[in-house]
Amino acid sequence: MPPLMSAHVTGPYYCGVGADKVYGREICEAHARACMYAGIKISGTNAESMPSQWEFQVGPCEGIEMGDQLWMARFILHRICEDFGVIVSLDPKPVVGDWNGAGCHANFSTQSMREPGGYPHIEEAISKLSEVHNQHIAYYDPHGGRDNERRLTGAHETETIDAFSFGVANRQCSIRIPKQTFDDQFGYFEDRRPSSNCDPYTVTAALVKTCCLQGRDRKLSLTYVPNF
Repeated sequence: MPPLMSAHVTGPYYCGVGADKVYGREICEAHARACMYAGIKISGTNAESMPSQWEFQVGPCEGIEMGDQLWMARFILHRICEDFGVIVSLDPKPVVGDWNGAGCHANFSTQSMREPGGYPHIEEAISKLSEVHNQHIAYYDPHGGRDNERRLTGAHETETIDAFSFGVANRQCSIRIPKQTFDDQFGYFEDRRPSSNCDPYTVTAALVKTCCLQGRDRKLSLTYVPNF
């Protein structure tokens, strides 16, 4: 990773191009090709807000397949990095200071949300999520929320870890509703709280339990307790 520059010049790196702004594209593209060869549903990549920080997207997937697909995509990433003599970090705040952290944003929908007129179902799911925010935070990183405490600060396109919010085309919220979804009145929403090192199986389970199940089947056994 190159020496860090002052925070006011972070802009050129996001979705950047040029050897003075982008570092590691050959790794990102080798990973994408390997995922396609392996049958992973990789659907996109982009350079992120910090030098040598990259994002890839997997999906759409149904149910528990999300965990399988992302877990194997991570394995392939580590294996590709071996060939380049690089170690990849999944830490949600790899560099302290005025730099973006790293999330594992979960795009979520049900069939009723995706059908025309499905927007009320999206609103209903978000309302349910608002009632169990601290429980979800406990499932959204491997240490019950302690990793996300460093990332979900209210800065760098995040909401604070102890607050729940949602908005249209708003990256500062817990839940972002895409502008296209709002315009169409159907589609999906993005849960921006999961950390980059999350367990995708527990994230998927928490979302399905809260948004789709009823009664005792909805119960989440873990709860995040703020450490401040």
